[in-house]
Amino acid sequence: MKIKLSILTLLLCCSSLVFAQVKFTASVNKTTIGTGEVLEVTFSINANGERFAPPAFGGFQVVGGPNVSNSISMINGVTSASIAYGYDLVPTKEGEITIGPATIVAGGRPYSTAPIKIKVVKGQGGQASQQAQQQGSNGPDSRNIQKGRVSDISKSLFLRAEVDKTTAYMGQQIMMNLRLYTRVNIANGEPEKIPDLNGFYSQEIKNNNPNAQWRTEILNGVRYNVTDIKQTVLFPEHEGNITIEPSIMNFIVRQQAASSSGDPFDAFFGGYEDVKYKIKSAPVVIHVKPLPLAGKPAEFTGAVGKFNIEASLDKNDVKANDAINFQVKVSGAGNLKLLKPISPTFPADFEKYEPKITDTITINASGASGNRKYTYLLIPRHQGDFTIDPVKFAYFNPATGRYVSLSTPAFHVKVAKGTGDGSNVTAFSNAGKQDVKVLSNDIRYIKTGSELNEVGSDFYGSGLYYFLLIFGPAGFLGALVYGKWRDKNNADVVGLKSRKAGKVAAKHLASAKLQLNDKKAFYENLFRGLYGYLSDKLNIPYSDLNREKIASELKARSLDESLINEMLDTLDLCEMARYAPVSGITEQQVFDKAQNMINNIENKI
Repeated sequence: MKIKLSILTLLLCCSSLVFAQVKFTASVNKTTIGTGEVLEVTFSINANGERFAPPAFGGFQVVGGPNVSNSISMINGVTSASIAYGYDLVPTKEGEITIGPATIVAGGRPYSTAPIKIKVVKGQGGQASQQAQQQGSNGPDSRNIQKGRVSDISKSLFLRAEVDKTTAYMGQQIMMNLRLYTRVNIANGEPEKIPDLNGFYSQEIKNNNPNAQWRTEILNGVRYNVTDIKQTVLFPEHEGNITIEPSIMNFIVRQQAASSSGDPFDAFFGGYEDVKYKIKSAPVVIHVKPLPLAGKPAEFTGAVGKFNIEASLDKNDVKANDAINFQVKVSGAGNLKLLKPISPTFPADFEKYEPKITDTITINASGASGNRKYTYLLIPRHQGDFTIDPVKFAYFNPATGRYVSLSTPAFHVKVAKGTGDGSNVTAFSNAGKQDVKVLSNDIRYIKTGSELNEVGSDFYGSGLYYFLLIFGPAGFLGALVYGKWRDKNNADVVGLKSRKAGKVAAKHLASAKLQLNDKKAFYENLFRGLYGYLSDKLNIPYSDLNREKIASELKARSLDESLINEMLDTLDLCEMARYAPVSGITEQQVFDKAQNMINNIENKI
């Protein structure tokens, strides 16, 4: 038995040594780069460390970092932590450069990384720095950001107005995407200026999903989180250079608070701070070419794209004064919304009404496509055999740089003698007519019989008559009283915002509930919902909220100490879960807890 116990003890010790093994490693995103490019180097340790010391980075210029990320996990009651330190480097010379070892102390023992050799070849030197200077011209206010903390934020958060072409013909469609690139944590953002797009006919692509769709892209060797702020289809209205003005957005960037000791591990647990930051996209110039004069058909009226045309007639055999429908449909991709009316040629004996225009056009990431239908109501007035001439249509194809002429077939109409009573005949002129389907049914003619009601019969003098007579003034007085009450109630902006705080929070909580299977999105929505609710309820700007102010304001409103602590603990949990995994409580439990807290605050305030 003693032998078995000794073996078991030895195995347990070996196991704990294996699981407690500390690893301190260095990695880079590439080992061969060009001058002017950015190299990412990361130093990672799978334990709590202290006194981290980076290498000298000889032969490189540090343009970003250290970016510290932490991860805490709990498995079977055992808590483990890991820390990563990231740097952005730009080489200052060509050749082979060695990144020396970094050092750190963990568990009382020193550890160091292995050196890494980087091959630097001749590249587009200075391009990265020029780009950083252009973006940095819209950089943070030095009064809002501590020196050295976010000095390179312009490389980590910027807007770009991207177009699929910078040279186009007049009327040719251009796809524009206003995209946000970020590598920092954004607490809030709102647009300050969206360009008017003067010189373009524009159609915005509607996004059915109100939440931002994030994806990962690599730009100049750097990985970013990217989302499309706005997608628009543009059609230039005149030739020459047209400038798309910059877009401006304001953001609140959330970053870890500075540590007085300089220890990054202390900085992680020291809280965070919000920094106001304004970004502006670069202007984009579109060179618009005029449509060529050579080869322009006489029937061309400004259609640019790729189209097809077809025509149809609902019946070929009719009687005089009967209505027929003639339809022309133009389908394809291009400036369908800007098409001018088509003017078919009809026989002189046909009475023609203004066409009914029906658009079935889809605007998506591929551009504008669909069809436009022109439906003409025709009334032949005399019997005989008639021909509706072919409808001619021409468009300019920007892909080939040429005009294309199309034509529909001719239609033959046989008109028989109409009825002799003349009940279907009208004597209206062509001015001011509307669509008529069946003249004898849709137009009420003068009655010749004695069918008029006598004065005083039915409605006049009845109870309904007097009710409607009184209802008008009474309704006016009621609307006047309600309007004064509403104006008085809405004059208290602070009170109105506080009263609606619960409804606004309910929307954020509903959004969080939909993300129960996505932990990061769930805690992000829940955190914003709680912070937004407290901002509205306590009448404190979002950017000025912090843990101490929340506690003091809730105490001032005589809330229970337990409820205040529960709110602060939930906020800390949401903040921690956005950066590191949490355990011991499910997302559903956190959601129910937040909902109950808001209900309790609403009942007591």
